[in-house]
Amino acid sequence: MVTLPDIEEARRRIVGHVVRTPLLRSQALSRQSGAPVFLKLENHQKTGSFKLRGATNAILCLDEKARSRGLATASTGNHGRAVAHAARTLGVRATICLSALVPANKVEAIRSLGAEVRIVGHSQDDAMREVERQVSDEGMSFVPPFDDPGVIAGQGTIGLEIADGLPDVALVLVPLSGGGLASGVAAAIKGRRPQARVVGISMERGAAMAASLAAGTPLEVREVETLADSLGGGIGLDNRLTFAMCRDLLDDVILLSEDEIAAGVRHAATVEGEIVEGAGAVGIAALLAGKIRPDGPTAIIVSGGNIDPVLHRKIVDGIKTGVA
Repeated sequence: MVTLPDIEEARRRIVGHVVRTPLLRSQALSRQSGAPVFLKLENHQKTGSFKLRGATNAILCLDEKARSRGLATASTGNHGRAVAHAARTLGVRATICLSALVPANKVEAIRSLGAEVRIVGHSQDDAMREVERQVSDEGMSFVPPFDDPGVIAGQGTIGLEIADGLPDVALVLVPLSGGGLASGVAAAIKGRRPQARVVGISMERGAAMAASLAAGTPLEVREVETLADSLGGGIGLDNRLTFAMCRDLLDDVILLSEDEIAAGVRHAATVEGEIVEGAGAVGIAALLAGKIRPDGPTAIIVSGGNIDPVLHRKIVDGIKTGVA
């Protein structure tokens, strides 16, 4: 398991490579909830999402020889962008494998950072098989998207920043996908403030970690189109870390409809003044939908803002998108 000291070491390692993102009070959500609600704005991170923390820490944990062989990963978009950014900063080669479900704006953002992009199949599992081939046949170094101690510790640095800025935090709402973010944040928060609750938020459609936790074992779940596209993908039947950490550290899991996710994106734009992708809006959406009631100071992790501008405008204007 990844522990608080691991996360504290990761914070020291990635200083200068990532920014400390704002933790701002939402007056509107605080009024609605009857408790202080703060937004941890990872959409302000250099690559537009929290993923830069874990990818950077994992890559810096590799020795120079491993980095020189080139980096390979599979992604639903934001992790790939983070790996591409870190690789360019360190002057190493990167190949990012994506499925056909990854939005075009995220694909182009990765290409613009100089990484090679390979589109493989219709799920992250399909893309992962191509990564495994690259590692086996070409000797490239794998940078896992979530189930890796370096990645988990890097994502956990968000929890340290929340605990620093909100020492009496009672509730943390965290987007839940493969579990790298949720497990890292939960380990940091529970390490600093054991009485705080950490709740994972995901979508009703294709939430692999939620289904696996409910079943008590990692499951394969069909990946489908959703506004929270960054929360798609499987957790791996051979999951080593994040399943057990989420099982042991999360206090609850909440699932949202596509309309509820759209409402979260709309609120972020029209009330909070923040451009947020569907996955980043799920904590806001859970509060708006009344699916969780804060009982004290609450932090919502707004995990990213890399949303297609046309889709964002449709959501804000209340136009049907074909998903919601």
